Amino acid sequence: MADTPDVLVVGGGASGLLCAISAAYRGLSVRVLEMGPKVGLKILVSGGGRCNFTNRRVDPREHFLSENAHFCISALKRFTPEDFIEMVEAAGIAYHEKTLGQLFCDHSAKDIVAMLLAHCDAGGVDIRLREKVTAIHPLAEGGYRIETTGGSFSAPQVVLATGGLSLPKIASDLALREAERHGLGRVAPRAGLVPLTWRREDKARFEPLAGIAVDALVTAGGASFREHLLFTHRGLSGPAVLQASSYWREGAAVEINLLPDQDALGWLKDGQQRFPRQQLSTLLKSALPARLVEVLVMADFADAQLANVSDETLERLAERLGAWRAYPNGTEGYRTAEVTLGGVATEEVSSKTFETKKFPGLYLVGEALDVTGWLGGYNFQWAWASGWCCGQHLRFGTP
Repeated sequence: MADTPDVLVVGGGASGLLCAISAAYRGLSVRVLEMGPKVGLKILVSGGGRCNFTNRRVDPREHFLSENAHFCISALKRFTPEDFIEMVEAAGIAYHEKTLGQLFCDHSAKDIVAMLLAHCDAGGVDIRLREKVTAIHPLAEGGYRIETTGGSFSAPQVVLATGGLSLPKIASDLALREAERHGLGRVAPRAGLVPLTWRREDKARFEPLAGIAVDALVTAGGASFREHLLFTHRGLSGPAVLQASSYWREGAAVEINLLPDQDALGWLKDGQQRFPRQQLSTLLKSALPARLVEVLVMADFADAQLANVSDETLERLAERLGAWRAYPNGTEGYRTAEVTLGGVATEEVSSKTFETKKFPGLYLVGEALDVTGWLGGYNFQWAWASGWCCGQHLRFGTP
């Protein structure tokens, strides 16, 4: 490859590799600069090592958060889950569908990375590892010079595919730093799809619940999610909480329905009529784990035969079971977050080409942008789609 390729892709993750493949198959010369010892590190650790690589049910209007809800529609329609599934099937990768349309590798996330590397090889993509980018400089004659810890590279076009701030050991804030340095607007980043933590006054009470998982409906910021909720030593986790965390704001409550298939008050009254001599705690433990009943409910309610429980008490119990309001102290932060909310403002970038409007030849894709998907393969699909579509619009030769 020539010393000056048509495009330099900074970041060898999901969006960067798809962008490189897309451009290389069109005949462009592409060099990928990856700061780590290997490409696809976030792919390898995702989905418990099996990579939830997409979701069959992607709705751009429902499954993504952004200050501009329309920005992601174009790319997600141009490169669909079916397009990526076709790549997976062509590579002979066995996969399976879990709940809610989520697709996982049968064997290992390594299969996805191997597939991407095979495409890079076929397209002649030049991948350079351990090249940590320190600065990006626009050149007076057009194009860009990239400074790395190992030297410098130049190209007429640069794609920033460095991801967000989640999982900081393998993440980079380069895109956000460069956006700020070059005067591009951004939406304040924060951790998304992340466990919530207890307030100090609640931790001692609820810590004994660690390890309990229940089916629940969790609501935050007007969005509700029905999946498992997991109690941890530090707070609340599980898919339902991770989803809700992207909508939660500091100081607000998270509402939890522990009986999502029941009208809580109706269920309690029915139990009272059918089993008047049964203890209240016995009825509750027929629907919920005993430890959860003791800590969350019976610590505040006197046990008694159901026949002796007042209507007022039943109403208060129903609220505790069907609309328990927990007040988190915060989140576990980027250390355990699966994604970064916010990022470079979409108004700075073309939704068709992903080229920045202020700097011709400079592109942004993937998690670096203010587009965040739900849990369940949506963020990977955004990475694939934005990367692929960007690669289709990169130009040959000089800017």
